[in-house]
Amino acid sequence: MRLVVIESPYAGDREKNVRYAKACMLDSLKRGEAPYASHLLYTQVLEDSVLEERLQGMYAGFAWGVKADLVAVYTDLGTSEGMKAGIERAINFGQIVVYRQLNWCEEKSINLQQKLTNLGNEELDQ
Repeated sequence: MRLVVIESPYAGDREKNVRYAKACMLDSLKRGEAPYASHLLYTQVLEDSVLEERLQGMYAGFAWGVKADLVAVYTDLGTSEGMKAGIERAINFGQIVVYRQLNWCEEKSINLQQKLTNLGNEELDQ
């Protein structure tokens, strides 16, 4: 299973961007990958609007990211400054960077949590 860093927007419309990031993670899982989205994890305990905490979360994500097999950049909602920093770091470390689109819309995210739950339950049953 390939380790994959997920790059997707977080700042701005956070609720929408979190739903989108979850859809990106599901897409990666369906590809047989092991996705990691630091912006979904570290924003649980750090405040993204406080520059020092934002940078701390970004650098922690970058530290994990060097272990990844590739960086998947999801572009349906554009490319944020944080994403650009992640892409630059990946290129500097010689990592593979791939660009993906989901053709995502709000309606597709309605049942996402149920799909994630079902996927998790299937894995546990095996």
